[in-house]
Amino acid sequence: MPRAFAAAGRGAIAEAEALCRAVLAAEPGHFEALFLLGTLAGRAGRAEESARILAQAVARHGGSANAHNNLGNALQALRRFDEALASYDRALAVKPDHGDAHYNRGIVQAALARHADALASYDRALALRPEHVDAHANRGLALRELGRHPEAVAAFDRALAQQPAHVGALVNRGLVLREMKRLPEALASLARALALAPSHPFLFGEWLHTRMQMCDWNGIDRDFERLADGLARGERICAPFTALAAPVPAAIQYLAAQTWTREKCPQDGALPPIARRPRRDRIRVAYVSPDFREHPVGRLIAGTLEAHDRARFEVTAIAIGRADGGDVQHRVEAAADRVVDARALPDRAVAQLARELDVDVAVDLAGFTTDSRPGIFAARAAPVQASYLGYLGTMGAPYIDYLIADRIAVPEADRRHFAERIAQLPGYYPDDVTRRATASPPSRAACGLPAAGVVLCCFNNSYKLLPATLDRWTAILRGAPAATLWLYAQNEWAQTNLRREFAGRGIDPQRIVFAAWTPRDEYLARLAAADLFVDTHPYNAGTTAGDALWAGLPVLTYAGDTFAGRVAASLLHAAGLPELVADSPADYVAAAIALASAPERLRALRQRLADRRRAGPPGGPVAHTRWLESAYEAMHARHLAGLPPDDFAIARE
Repeated sequence: MPRAFAAAGRGAIAEAEALCRAVLAAEPGHFEALFLLGTLAGRAGRAEESARILAQAVARHGGSANAHNNLGNALQALRRFDEALASYDRALAVKPDHGDAHYNRGIVQAALARHADALASYDRALALRPEHVDAHANRGLALRELGRHPEAVAAFDRALAQQPAHVGALVNRGLVLREMKRLPEALASLARALALAPSHPFLFGEWLHTRMQMCDWNGIDRDFERLADGLARGERICAPFTALAAPVPAAIQYLAAQTWTREKCPQDGALPPIARRPRRDRIRVAYVSPDFREHPVGRLIAGTLEAHDRARFEVTAIAIGRADGGDVQHRVEAAADRVVDARALPDRAVAQLARELDVDVAVDLAGFTTDSRPGIFAARAAPVQASYLGYLGTMGAPYIDYLIADRIAVPEADRRHFAERIAQLPGYYPDDVTRRATASPPSRAACGLPAAGVVLCCFNNSYKLLPATLDRWTAILRGAPAATLWLYAQNEWAQTNLRREFAGRGIDPQRIVFAAWTPRDEYLARLAAADLFVDTHPYNAGTTAGDALWAGLPVLTYAGDTFAGRVAASLLHAAGLPELVADSPADYVAAAIALASAPERLRALRQRLADRRRAGPPGGPVAHTRWLESAYEAMHARHLAGLPPDDFAIARE
């Protein structure tokens, strides 16, 4: 065996493995040969082989901490996390000061969503070896998951103090700083990582999305070309959500989702297939979301839960995000048959729990948005799985059976860009009938707006604002010289950059007014100060457009060729205002100028919206929930009949 260890030490792996096998041919239970052969298999990425051989090694000699640790590594690579944790525990029982076992134990605890335990394991590893750079970096990840963001940044800084070119620490430091709204620092950290590792998975997209949040557009057309080319080649260049807001076609967004799914949340076949169940009196539906709180998705889905027909449906809300104790959370808790707090459970355990509850249809309300958990669906939580409301695009995943949409958001011709089958409702968005503008409408002067002239507004997030949209708004402002544009200032850097961009296009900065964040009731009330909401492209207003229409503010949009670029059109069709959906950018500009020059038309549109609000939407959330229920029944019936998912449409009654 000394020759085998020496060969491994100098990198002659094939020679070392051959020597190990020669020893095992003569003595099948030779511990050192099993240990080295299993370890080398693990290093070569042959996890199944590594786990099998190292299991033989620890059976032969259970007193080797290193063998238990390396077996844990193989089991971790196979995502057999509970078994891996047990192996690390056995290593530590043999050798309590085994630093690598403490560190590896932390990695597995993090994978099991036990982030406080992971933090404790990293701390033990660092107590034994303070210079363990990766332990500092992973400690930062655990602190981020625990919401302790300043401490997370400090942990990444400690890692970088020892290894300034640690790309993982730079990336995650940047992401935490972005969550803290310290955008220039975040951008600098991500840019440094990108300079060191231009091909680091998905880093380019994070860097680009941070710039989009700041409206930092220097060279951005070239960057969008790089993004589209990389996605077309199947590169791991950006997260799917970033692609939704980029000027790339639906086919490229599909590729972005497929690439992400393969890398981050591939199909998980560890749990057995779900046996077909007999038909029951009630279909069991589980909604899975991190947003059962004060959040657009939470506000919209709460009404759906309240309107469900309890004689035909049993409803479970599986919460995977933080609770805020607010009104939306209480509404969800009161409306659902049961609420499951799954924040501390790993993905596979949540899927297993849904199976134990005999869920028939599991609905993902988050997709690839913040705090989403697609891994739950990858492990197959229910016989039928659908994506709805929270994510305006395909998930590109083989385990999401249906996407719930409508004929405007996803036209027939665009279905080829979706991995899911399309469940087409008569309308996409549920209506939030609990909106209240309890504050008094502010005066224009209080909003910093001129008393006279038309006020065009857009309160979309800044990452949705792109140079092409500003070009269109510039054309509108030139064609309507008395108009003012009122925008939401999501951050100070976006405001500064947008002022500069407009000035560079020849628009007087005085004609651009920025609105700060306000509480929701005040935000709804101040919509009365505007005359026309001008939408963004390629990522439309969603809930923001719904808020505007509810407040009586007409919305003008341009329908693009993606789901995210057609959702405002869906809302306008539902509101009975299809004439406000432009077919091209030129039509959008012309329509905005015409409306800005015709106050009587704007007043008539406002009156139509006011009349509709007084009458209430046809059927309201009850009608929309009945459409959803009909869709769930159709999905469930196909499953019970042994048929694969397929497109279908629910008729308006």
